[in-house]
Amino acid sequence: MGGLLFGYDLGITGGVTSMEPLLIKFFPSVYKQMKDESNHESCLLLGFGVGYYNQSVPVYLSEMAPTTIRGALNIGFQMMITIGILIANLINYGTSKLEYGWRVSLGIGAVPVIMLCAGSLFLGDPPNSLLERGKEEEAKKMLQRIRGTENVEEEFQELIIATKAAKDVDHPWKNITQPKYRPQLTFCSLIPFFQQFTGINVIMFYAPVLFKTLGFGNDTSLMSSVITRGVNVVATFVSVRIAQRNVCENGQKQRGGELVS
Repeated sequence: MGGLLFGYDLGITGGVTSMEPLLIKFFPSVYKQMKDESNHESCLLLGFGVGYYNQSVPVYLSEMAPTTIRGALNIGFQMMITIGILIANLINYGTSKLEYGWRVSLGIGAVPVIMLCAGSLFLGDPPNSLLERGKEEEAKKMLQRIRGTENVEEEFQELIIATKAAKDVDHPWKNITQPKYRPQLTFCSLIPFFQQFTGINVIMFYAPVLFKTLGFGNDTSLMSSVITRGVNVVATFVSVRIAQRNVCENGQKQRGGELVS
């Protein structure tokens, strides 16, 4: 739901900001500029919510999921983002001819929000978080609950060791600049940097507006955005498949090396 809502917010923004009824009601100056073939402007308050669950949901999944499916769940988060973007553009296309279509487009976003908020009421604290606060018994019960078995002693002891090791680290922000952590720091910094630097977020947010400035009609610009988002979903499926195959091959090689040794 977090990924779906993130994708929906991304996809819905460009569509509603290109709908004339919304511009006339809230941004008449922007509407006038648009008619004068001047630049477009918009405002995106949705970013507050997007920023929160874009950070919290993957972290929570990583904390709660077993190691065997942790990667799959986080890839699933990315998959749901692309699906949410596609759904948003389909809804924008369907509501574009309605006088208050922008209200429908934005209002439908409340569905995943309600599901996400309602579901969060039934979610417990991650075992790691409980251990960091000294609640070992509660942490063990939570681990047993989310794993569905009483036999969690091995994993629980690993969590205790990891938590203790984390507490014993002095100056963690200073340590991360040490040469031995440089590859991890480099990848964690440059991957998101170049992802943003390509300009893909502009396409994701404002594709309908961009297509309109190129001379496309309103319906054509929205349909072009739908096609773009469809390609995005297909490409995500392909990348997930490739990543899954590489992980399986590496796992088999490691197991083979262990058998040889």
